[in-house]
Amino acid sequence: MNTNRLSPAVEKALSDQMNKEIHAAHTFLSYGIWADDKGYQGIANFLYRHAQEERNHSIKFMEYVLNRGGKPKVDAIPAPPSDPESLTACFDGIFNHEVDNTTSIYKIVDLALQEKDWATWNFMQWFVQEQIEEETLAQNLIDKLKIAGGDRATDESLFTLDKTLEKTPDDAPLAQNATGANP
Repeated sequence: MNTNRLSPAVEKALSDQMNKEIHAAHTFLSYGIWADDKGYQGIANFLYRHAQEERNHSIKFMEYVLNRGGKPKVDAIPAPPSDPESLTACFDGIFNHEVDNTTSIYKIVDLALQEKDWATWNFMQWFVQEQIEEETLAQNLIDKLKIAGGDRATDESLFTLDKTLEKTPDDAPLAQNATGANP
């Protein structure tokens, strides 16, 4: 008996996203190694934690496909981008990667809506919410670097930024959670 409750198109899209999340993990791991090599251990720690979070996202997709009776397909993972030339390029790369991932998530939401696959549509809402957080976190990295002086930041500013990111939480406060008492 066939127990797969996913259309072939939805199953493929979810498998593709699972692989995209694994690629994201490799990208952030690669950026973390670059930062570590440059002496930015705090930034590296932040990126290593983020790499693990991306891997966890891939597992969420894997488990969902399996729970719906499908079989996720693991594809070859493209090599991560080459080392960034600067912290600005690193943080811009992180932001661009998250925006690209958001676009991919939205396409799956659209497909689930078109197919009236309400279970998948509902599952994907967690990722829609997560991408708001991810893009906010990436934008905050860019903003913090700009405040520190960007690529012309002093060693002292970069040291402070590095120490700050080492302890920065892995999630960002979201606008929809704001209240008058907790802006």
